[in-house]
Amino acid sequence: MKKLLDILTNEVAHAFADAGYDEKYAKVTVSNRPDLCQFQCNGAMAAVKEYKKAPLLIAEDVVKKLEGSACFKKAVAVKPGFINLDLDDTALKGFMEEMSKADRYGVGEPEKKETIIVDYGGPNVAKPLHIGHLRAAIIGESVKRIGKYAGHEVLGDIHLGDWGLQMGLIIAYMKEKGMDLPTLSELEKIYPEASARSKEDEDFKKKAMDITYGLQQGDEEYTRIWKHIMKISVEDLKKNYEKLSVFFEIWKGESDAQPFIGPMVEKMKADGFAKISQGALVVDVSEESDTKEIPPCMILKSDNASLYTTTDLATLVQRVKDHDPDRIIYVVDKRQDLHFVQVFRCAKKTGIVKDDTKLFFLGFGTMNGADGKPFKTREGGVMRLETLLSDVYEKCLERMKENGAEMSDEERSDTAKKIALAAIKYGDLSNQASKDYIFDIDKFTSFEGNTGPYILYTIVRIKSILRKYEESGGVLSDKSFAPPSSDAERQLQLSLAGYNAMMQGAFEETAPHRVCAYIYEVANAFNHFYHETKILSEADEKKKDSYIALLLLTKGILEDCIDVLGFEAPEKM
Repeated sequence: MKKLLDILTNEVAHAFADAGYDEKYAKVTVSNRPDLCQFQCNGAMAAVKEYKKAPLLIAEDVVKKLEGSACFKKAVAVKPGFINLDLDDTALKGFMEEMSKADRYGVGEPEKKETIIVDYGGPNVAKPLHIGHLRAAIIGESVKRIGKYAGHEVLGDIHLGDWGLQMGLIIAYMKEKGMDLPTLSELEKIYPEASARSKEDEDFKKKAMDITYGLQQGDEEYTRIWKHIMKISVEDLKKNYEKLSVFFEIWKGESDAQPFIGPMVEKMKADGFAKISQGALVVDVSEESDTKEIPPCMILKSDNASLYTTTDLATLVQRVKDHDPDRIIYVVDKRQDLHFVQVFRCAKKTGIVKDDTKLFFLGFGTMNGADGKPFKTREGGVMRLETLLSDVYEKCLERMKENGAEMSDEERSDTAKKIALAAIKYGDLSNQASKDYIFDIDKFTSFEGNTGPYILYTIVRIKSILRKYEESGGVLSDKSFAPPSSDAERQLQLSLAGYNAMMQGAFEETAPHRVCAYIYEVANAFNHFYHETKILSEADEKKKDSYIALLLLTKGILEDCIDVLGFEAPEKM
């Protein structure tokens, strides 16, 4: 299904051509002065240089050719050369009908279906999830879902930290204490104690490094312990990510890339890319266009130990072998920017990925507390993720009691969980990913304003109206649209009409915040329409049918939007 702006641009393009001007000037955009018009075309101003003619005269020529257009009820040329446009109500009604019948409300299939891997999560095993893991999980899951909705094959890869020094530290500590296979609760105590010990005791740290090396060389005893730690850690991670409605298709880690490191390094050497510099093996990734120094990408340290760059490059080798992706998106803290510049350049230079493979780094900012500093517990420590979820859940329960919704304890608990997840995810995703933001539990759980609960409340309101309509004998199927009969209805239809363009833009720009901005606009437009319109008491049955059709379309679009953001709406609030 075509986007509304493309349809309007095509109509104006014919008018430019009929008036003797190039169609390239005909681009139509949403008006930046909605008090004057719905859409605008500024092409006449750009055409001045080519046609040596006043922009207002060009605009007037085009407007004359638009007379009688089925698309526009108003086309006006105004100084200094703008073309102001209002859509014909019958044309808008037709677009609504087409949207309501189209697959995914007109988003359609992509010209080329891509295989995309989204690398997000990145937790270390043997450690509980904390709020430092929150943004990668929330943003990455939404980016993955938007890609799938856009018609691509998208795989989420958790990329576990399961092969580094932390494993050596844990096993060294266990050996010293005479422990065999730890429980999850024991693991959570072992790692911080072992980590603290390594900073004070060089002998202990050396033992841990030796064990790490032994593990990576396949030592049977260390491998047995590692497999046990992996099993109980992954089970716990899956349980906790599920609470966030975050699901990974690929559960691989750094250990899975280990077999690819040796052959990769040898090929880099043989092809002349990898050189020894100050004892380390590096690949030069600088480019003539660089405005600042980009250091060489280090492949192996002087003691032949691998680094994050090594593992990330070997993981790329594995991903190409397993999936041959067209695009790989990394959702990681923005402070890792230089690391990914080096990795991406090295991967392209050495032929690990093809030249046309898109490698994209979506660096996210910090989630901060009210003081503007990284979010902490009241005691100053790093807050566990399940603690944050619990705190927001309790706050949502409190809000619901204030709201006075009648429901059973089980219903109230389930509803509060859904509202809490919406509060957390929308609070994060409504910000551009690269920006830091303040986590404000009072603001995020409010049922008013630009919040997740407000969006849910709007959907619940629509569900309630549709339920009452059915209870009064109404049938929801086979409803037809009528041209809008009020400004509020027209504005809601215009907001809905921008859906497929918005969703495609959110995919192309890797921008979940665009979905949030859109559903906030739609929710506001719907609530204005709701307060201005007698929906169920409307006497004109055709008009009432059109209202119900509009509610069904609004509900469907809002529900699809919150699904790609990673949360769902309850039945009541």
